[in-house]
Amino acid sequence: MIVTVRNDWTLAEVKALFALPFMDLVFTAQTVHRRFQEPNTVQISTLLSIKTGACPEDCAYCPQSVRFDTGLESQALLEVEEVAARALAAKQSGATRFCMGAAYRSPKPKDLRKVLAMIRAVKSLGMETCATLGMVTAEQALDLKQAGLDYYNHNLDTSPRYYEQIISTRTYQDRLDTLQAVRDAGMNVCCGGIVGMGEEPEDRAELLHILATLPVHPDSVPINQLVRVAGTPLENAQALDPFDFVRTIGVARILMPRCHVRLSAGRSEMSDELQALCFLAGANSIFYGEKLLTTGNPDTEHDQTLFRRLQIVAEGAPAHQGVAVAATGHASHAESNAATA
Repeated sequence: MIVTVRNDWTLAEVKALFALPFMDLVFTAQTVHRRFQEPNTVQISTLLSIKTGACPEDCAYCPQSVRFDTGLESQALLEVEEVAARALAAKQSGATRFCMGAAYRSPKPKDLRKVLAMIRAVKSLGMETCATLGMVTAEQALDLKQAGLDYYNHNLDTSPRYYEQIISTRTYQDRLDTLQAVRDAGMNVCCGGIVGMGEEPEDRAELLHILATLPVHPDSVPINQLVRVAGTPLENAQALDPFDFVRTIGVARILMPRCHVRLSAGRSEMSDELQALCFLAGANSIFYGEKLLTTGNPDTEHDQTLFRRLQIVAEGAPAHQGVAVAATGHASHAESNAATA
């Protein structure tokens, strides 16, 4: 298969990739990966929740929704000084990018002004910035860009058809409009989805088709595996076949060869062997640290051990020197199903 960077994939072509024999798909994905990406390398990412819980939306996977009793303790928007201190601590441990996630439908003007101050404070440290704040208008996107925001995350979650079964408080077009506002403002886009929510295989194909036919491919594509949280409508969702998860990673890599494919939420429930398969299929980014907004993440020591076993190095680290402990943050809307975008 000869693969180039395309934005004109047909849905039939995407479904055909999903239908490939598993070994053929993984081989093709790894071949594409080596053509466009650095092999045996992973981007290490981290995230700070700057506002937790009390979200008015009804995303069925999300423990931060005010509509569901999940035992989550809400946290008001942090003060700028605290965020700056956390960013400085991250930089001192080697981080180059700092991401801020907030549980909003869309940020209110007063809160946005404080977030803009956070962005400026982090930028003053010489760090890259990213954020996930829910829906934003064209004007808000420009304000974020002018404050120094480098990356904005906003996921599509699933296909338009299945979306109606998961969320009723905002439309699919609302999400697409936010992505357009972010692109128009000149920021990098991070956009992916969640699998394992009870969707059909064609829903996963349609989600990736939409992402791969955006005017510009996202800079990174987080592929989240549903974290079933007690108290949410999806707490009893049937577990996804692990091979279907790997297939989704592999097809994303083939369709969007230059992007970072992020192995995102659900990693704490994955075996080392499954994660290795995901890397083989083209995943080259993970979240690093003990928490993804509201739920657990594999501990850093375990991650470092796994990367040493696989002889994977952190992006930007010298070859054969192991995994850097430093983390660069780049948010995913559905980390741990904590819907903030």
